[in-house]
Amino acid sequence: MGKILISTGFNIDLEFEIAPFHTRMIAWIIDLMLQVFYIMIVYRVYGAAAGIYAGNISGYDMWALQLIILLPVFTYHFFCELFWNGQSVGKKLLGIRVVNDNGGKASPGQYMIRWLLRSSDLSIPVIIIAVVFGWFGALKALLITGLMFITDLLLVALNKKSKRLGDLAAGTLLIKANPKGNLEDTIFMDMNEAYVPVFNQVMRLSDRDVNIIKSILDTSRKTGQKQMVENTSDRVKKALGIETAMPASEFLETLLMDYNFLATKE
Repeated sequence: MGKILISTGFNIDLEFEIAPFHTRMIAWIIDLMLQVFYIMIVYRVYGAAAGIYAGNISGYDMWALQLIILLPVFTYHFFCELFWNGQSVGKKLLGIRVVNDNGGKASPGQYMIRWLLRSSDLSIPVIIIAVVFGWFGALKALLITGLMFITDLLLVALNKKSKRLGDLAAGTLLIKANPKGNLEDTIFMDMNEAYVPVFNQVMRLSDRDVNIIKSILDTSRKTGQKQMVENTSDRVKKALGIETAMPASEFLETLLMDYNFLATKE
């Protein structure tokens, strides 16, 4: 699968690798297996409860109980992505995650839209539930989910960002997650309590902006290229309204230290 460039607020392009189709499929299968396993477990519990309380619970109450115990199956992807930074169990194991179109963390609303248009992923759970609980009327929904599944396949194959219907509507995409690094690979620094910030304006930047600055400095150290540091320094100064004679690299390093110190004091 290819890579895409996303422009940042400083007119600097960040490169993301789109999650390959086979990786997405394996992650989906893992998540599906977890859902099926859950259905098998709750079916046993439901069967035991139905046998014990058969004479004391109305058909309506049993139907309501079925809906409640199946709720985790239908809301699995939404809550996983919402609380696990765009990842389900399968996505985490395969190293992929959902982000917004700017490469940042998706909002709860975006996760919700993406989930509401996940009907294609519900086809197999619908079949399993229909067979296990006898809800054969639910199979009528397969016509809609089947059409959406075909649509998703075509969109993933033809769209350069491999977006399915839910991603297009929500403004999200699925990328390969960055591997975890050491503490020195992050923006965090161990700051002395006596440190005095130089540029308080840095708090107008987001975590993502500061991460971009850190990444540019790291790249410059490795490659020896200074022009990107100069360009970034100029754009940050303009964006924050800062005037200083500091060399570009020193200025950006100072911003990182200021951000680390001030962020811990909020």
